[in-house]
Formats: sequence, structure tokens, C-alpha cells
Amino acid sequence: MAHPLYILLLIVSYFGILIWISSKRKRSDNFHFFTGGRNAQWWMISIGMIGASLSGVTFISIPGWVKTQQMAYMQMVFGYLVGYALIASVLLPLYYRIRLISIYQYLDERFGKAGYKTGAAFFIFSRLFGAGFRLYLVALILHTLVFEPFGFPFWLTVSISIVMIYLYTFKGGIGTVIYTDVVQTVFMIGTLITAMYFLWQQLKGETEGGLFQFITSNSMSKIWHFENFLSDSKHFIKQFLSGVFIALTMTGLDQDMMQKNLACRSLPEAQKNMMVFSFLLIPVNLLFLSLGVLLYEWAERFGIDAAGDELFAAVAFSPNAPVILGILFIVGIIAAAYSSADSALTALTTSFTVDVMGISLEDTRKNRQIRKLTHLGFALALLLLIAIFRYFVSQSVINEIFTVAGFTYGPLLGLYAVGMFTRWNIKDQYIPVVAVLAPAFTYILKVNSGKWFGYTFSFELIVINGLLMVLGLWFIRKRIFSHN
Repeated sequence: MAHPLYILLLIVSYFGILIWISSKRKRSDNFHFFTGGRNAQWWMISIGMIGASLSGVTFISIPGWVKTQQMAYMQMVFGYLVGYALIASVLLPLYYRIRLISIYQYLDERFGKAGYKTGAAFFIFSRLFGAGFRLYLVALILHTLVFEPFGFPFWLTVSISIVMIYLYTFKGGIGTVIYTDVVQTVFMIGTLITAMYFLWQQLKGETEGGLFQFITSNSMSKIWHFENFLSDSKHFIKQFLSGVFIALTMTGLDQDMMQKNLACRSLPEAQKNMMVFSFLLIPVNLLFLSLGVLLYEWAERFGIDAAGDELFAAVAFSPNAPVILGILFIVGIIAAAYSSADSALTALTTSFTVDVMGISLEDTRKNRQIRKLTHLGFALALLLLIAIFRYFVSQSVINEIFTVAGFTYGPLLGLYAVGMFTRWNIKDQYIPVVAVLAPAFTYILKVNSGKWFGYTFSFELIVINGLLMVLGLWFIRKRIFSHN
């Protein structure tokens, strides 16, 4: 393993590059912070969104799945294509027609203040806990491998991480994030391919054929699953439909992901960006899963007893692994983690200042001050949340909180579906109640479905969540609009 000092210098250099990029952004007004000046290059956003959609947790999780899930995840990725096509053809035209800063402003226009604030609040809750959870797990790894050998306490490790994100995002906002995400995506994909190369160099000596044949002939490379619909969470229909709705909700109804798309120069460029991004995800995810096959085969050959999320780190820092593999692991996990965390912090700032505080794009001193204080506040909130995860809450409770936070996208799906495809006039004041009940019933269903119906839910649970929200909104409707 490389000496922690060398890894620390590498991390400092990495963030130095990001801060240098940020310093080149000359505009720091609210318009450019929130929208990037609506002049961003679509191809840069396509590349950067890959890194933003793959967190540090994903970087270590996807390769670990192939032992138990094989490559069934690709069925979901193919579903993403349909979801992203729906975003490009249905949601983006809506967002560009209204010229939104926050996508939840549509809910104000369609339902009223209660629906608007509910949508924004659900996003803020979900993104804050999601970003905090992912940063917490990555911080644990960095602390153990890099900072703890120098005697740093965990809270200092986390503080340094969040300060770095704050420093390169507080000025330029989404405009800076678009550029830094491109750099971080390149680092992430570069480390992924290089890691595969070094693993293959040690495996190929006793193997006939090339890398492609080695992976495709492995039992872990199975993609398609059409058996046992009720009990198998890997079944094609479950995975594909889940992919459609996960893409639709966690990208199309997520301020974090859509804020970049709204920075494009025009609707056609935003649509082009979305479709190019969706097709780029196919080879990227195939690479991650192929890395998993190599990691498991390498671990078996060299006697490493590890699986799941622990696999990549166990192999990278084992005595038989080349030193470069450990360095690549650190760089890759940082690039993956912070390309999603920086945009999350920017989106949280945007949603709170626009949706909750109600500030406009008018470049006044007061508005700039509110935005800067909000940005700092969310950075501190992430720090506090990670400290709570570390010192006061068990891992099992953290996992459940993360699961519940993911359920918040169901109500958003229901709200937008009713808003766009019906003319129901909803009793706005009751929307928050329905939005809480829908995920609550979904969670109960998730926990008991096997016992009640013999059915195992996968990610398609988000569809049930959305349908329950639609049903709840139907109950609180007042009348059908009489005008067209």
C-alpha cells in the first residue's frame, strides 16, 4: 500500500485543481449561481452527469453486486433509456416553457403553495440525508486509509472534506459544478479503466483468450433474468420498469440533476444532452460490473475473503495487489463521491433559497447574502448529519433512514403525474398529509409483502409509491376543471 502521506498529497492536489477551476469563474451573482448563465455546453453537462449520477457508494457497490446479482443491474440501465427519453420529451419542454429556476416552482403554478412547499421539502429532506449518508460512508473509508494514520479525529476528516466542497462551489454554483464534474468524471472513468487493466495483467497469465472472452464466459456476467417473477427481485420486468421510473423520478423530478439541464442554451440542446448521457451510461455501467467480475476472480485467486461493498477496498489494499491499485481506488472514490456531493450542495442551496425563502434572480446584496448563508448552512448541516451518523446512530438505523429518504420520490412522481396528465383541482392544503401517508404505506408494504403475498419487491416499489400518491390526490380533489 502507498504511504498515507503520498495519498494525502494526491488528495490535496486533486482538490487544488477543482478550486483552481472555481477561481476562474468570474461571475458570482445569483443568476449564474442558479442557472450557469443558461449558456452551458450540452456535451459538458452530458459528461458531468455521469459522475453526478454515480456516487462514491455506487463506485464501491456496483462491482460488489455481481456475486449475488450477476449483471442483472444492466436490465435496469436499459430501463433508464426509456425514462430519460420521457424526461427529454415530456419534462424538459415543460421546464423550459416556464423558464424555471427550481423545477418545483411548477407545483406552485399547478396546485398552490402547500403542494409547492411539499415538493421542495421532500427534495430537501431526501437529498440532504442521501448526500450525508453517501459522504459518511466515503469519509469512513478515507479516514481509515488516509487520515487516521496521521492521528486525525473523524470529525476533522469530515470537516476537511466538506470545506473542500464548499470552497469550490460557494462562488460559481452550478456553473462551476458543470466544469468540475467533467474533470471528476474523467478521473473516475480513468481510474476504473486503469484498475481493470492492472487486475487483468495479473489474471491473464493463467487464462486463455482475451479480457472480453474472460468476462462474458464467467457465470457472473449473466444479464437477462426471466424466471421466478414473484420471488426473484432480478426478474427482467421488475428491473426494467424500475429503471424507467427511477430515471424519471430521481433525475427528471430531482432539482440536483435537472439544474444542470436547465443551464443549457436551449431546449433542443438540453434534450440532446439527456439522450447522449443516457446512452453513455450503458458502457460505463458495463465497465463497473466487469470490474466486479475481475475483482471477485482476483480475490479468489489470491485468497481474499471479501464480498459486496468491502470487495474493492480489500483487493486494492491487499499485499499481492500493485500499489497503484490502492491509489486508483482512492482517486476513483473521491471523484465519484464529490461529483455527486458538490451538485447536491448547490441544488440544496437553490431549492431552499428559491422555494423556501422565495428570493428571485434579482442581483441585490440581500439576495446574494441569503444565498451565501444558505450555502454555508447546508455545508454545516451535512457536517452535523455525518457526526450524528458516526456517534449517535447505529448502522442499521442509518440504512433504514436512507431507505425512507428514497421513498420521497414517490409523492413527487404522483404530484407531477396528476399535475401534467389530469385536470383535477386538488385541495392544496391536504397535499402534505397525502405526501406523508403514501411513503408510509409503501414502507409497510415493502416490509410485509413477502409474508402477505409471497412477492419480493425490487426498486419497482417507487411505482407503487407514486400510485398511492395519485390515489390520495384523487380522494382530495375538488372538481374537474371545466375549461381546456
